[in-house]
Amino acid sequence: MQTENPAPAPEPGNPKQLGPTQLSDAIRSFTQWWREEVTLSVDKVEVIARRRAECQLTARYLLMITMSAGIAILGLLLSSPAVVIGAMLLSPLMDPIMGIGFALAVGDFKWLRQSARNLAIGAVFAVAFCALVVLASPIQTITSEIAARTRPSLFDLLVAIFSAVAGAYAMIRGREGTIVGVAIATALMPPLAVVGFGLATWNWTVFSGALLLFVTNLAAIALTGTAMARLYGFSSHLSEKQTLLQTGLITSVMVALAVPLGLATVQIGWETQATRQMRSVVLETFDGAARISQIEPNFRSVPLEVSATVLTTEIVGDAERRAALAMRRELGREVTVSLTQIRVGTTSQAAEQAQLTAAREQEEASVRQASNVAEWLGLLAGVPADEVTVDRAQRRALVTARALDGATLSAYEELERRIDALQPEWDIRLTPPPLALPAVPFAGDELGADGPEALRLIAWAQRRTGLPVRIAGPADAVAAVAETLAEAGVSVETDPGGTGYGTVRANWVVQASEN
Repeated sequence: MQTENPAPAPEPGNPKQLGPTQLSDAIRSFTQWWREEVTLSVDKVEVIARRRAECQLTARYLLMITMSAGIAILGLLLSSPAVVIGAMLLSPLMDPIMGIGFALAVGDFKWLRQSARNLAIGAVFAVAFCALVVLASPIQTITSEIAARTRPSLFDLLVAIFSAVAGAYAMIRGREGTIVGVAIATALMPPLAVVGFGLATWNWTVFSGALLLFVTNLAAIALTGTAMARLYGFSSHLSEKQTLLQTGLITSVMVALAVPLGLATVQIGWETQATRQMRSVVLETFDGAARISQIEPNFRSVPLEVSATVLTTEIVGDAERRAALAMRRELGREVTVSLTQIRVGTTSQAAEQAQLTAAREQEEASVRQASNVAEWLGLLAGVPADEVTVDRAQRRALVTARALDGATLSAYEELERRIDALQPEWDIRLTPPPLALPAVPFAGDELGADGPEALRLIAWAQRRTGLPVRIAGPADAVAAVAETLAEAGVSVETDPGGTGYGTVRANWVVQASEN
């Protein structure tokens, strides 16, 4: 007769091994401790009442939205991280977003709808105010701070999630403070301000990218807040009995919030992994005897573009071809690779020193080039160099030219074109004075010989100045000109008179109101 072998005793000096029973007991003990010592110590009724009261739509809430949005958009336009962070001290979006999270946790449809409505009103208010600030601002270039918020990244998601954990914990434990509000607002207000910038400049890429980042962060914060509230024992018994329809609608809201977050997370995860694979491929191409100074993949291009600067002890002639083939195998996509190889010494220390030297030289060269562009552009535009707005990160320069005797709009456009051709690496924007706009001639029902050039000049001048334009003339001709300008992204006021076709006159609305 065989008997079961007794369980082996723990060896001396080794920690005691936990079996399934002991592990289950440990989990049960922790769960009991959490329920009795942590969740029961929270006055849930008081927390819910306080959260409801702070989710109201008030004049103070709209004022704080306006101030925060205004400071944020100015910080973005000036590319000043300090100003952007300063805007977050107001943290007006924290209350409605956490209201959504807690309402989802307790299953209160009425509270959820109120919080979502107030958040939507605040968001629309902030976008509209930022758009007005941008329209009134002479600076409408995409700065590095704006570009950084045109699409979600893994770090943006982590900021949103950690902010939500901190915010929910502070509210549940009664430790609300400005710092928590800063964390919440950091994930929401800057992207919202960039949405307003994209709307004001009719830049769909900026608008859609920042909106996606805002929605992604919003979903992360709301759902994380819901999870934290449920973890602390907030459940549906704290609110009125919900109907089956309300429960279904709340579930639908949760799914709707989760969808953009899930899609963004999948894309971000793939891009993060792809970037890591690209770095590995480049290093393997040089047999590990190199350092990558920087690598910049462009995931939006077709085929995918990868550019990198490599510090290597030996120049590899076919490195780009080999790297492209390896990346194509790894990623399963067509890839074009551009490698800048910088030869350095044979030691690791020499490579590190060369990397630092190259970075310093690149920064100094960028500063010198930006200074030269500002001085040259200011000289041609007839203004001091300090009146030229230069964005070194995006290689953009903006200047408002002074009126020159005898110069027409076409002269200023030609000046911008020549400057831009001489500095192909830079995006030069020259804002002309509001001089007379050209007339648009018609030959029958078709544009006259000078018509296309006149339309192109009107569109260029309006985009540069941002001033409204009014066109007047025969109705059919006015309609044709307005349609052509609309296709070029320029909307105009119309003043049709009579029927048929003929010359269309264009004037600045500002000039027309002053005459």
